[in-house]
Amino acid sequence: MSKRDLKKYLSELNKTQLEDQIIELYDKFKEVKVYYDFVFNPKETNLVKEAKLKISNEYYPIRGKKPKMRRSIAQKFIKHFISLGVDAYIIADIMLYTLEIAQTLSAEREIKQEAFYKSMLSSFQQSISFMIEKGILDDFKSRVVAIQEETNSQNWFNKYEFNTTVERFDY
Repeated sequence: MSKRDLKKYLSELNKTQLEDQIIELYDKFKEVKVYYDFVFNPKETNLVKEAKLKISNEYYPIRGKKPKMRRSIAQKFIKHFISLGVDAYIIADIMLYTLEIAQTLSAEREIKQEAFYKSMLSSFQQSISFMIEKGILDDFKSRVVAIQEETNSQNWFNKYEFNTTVERFDY
């Protein structure tokens, strides 16, 4: 069904029928419930706390297990926040927090998986692109530069790519 067909269908419904359809969608689909719960009660601070807790748990597990270091956990939160329309500053904060917590772990212990470093570079580049797109890169300049400098001080094998990424934006 095209958007045009949907609009035509919806215009033929009366107010009660529209309300019934929205309530049915709310009951049937978790995504619709999550969306409306957020729209009418946007507890962004709770969402951020939960996201940061789960992301940090990837690098510093609560139950003394080995860290999983999965970037995908943070990516799921970021994608979810973007779909909800969460403020760009909050999304950028989560993006940079993920990099910062990963760097904290790598400062404490040697990480031998090359995929970890490639993944962090990808996250870094995506966060820079997101902040440029939203026009907020200058507000996060100090954190971006700190992340780049930390890659140098920890001597990451791909530190030059981090440097190049930052140099392109004339800091």
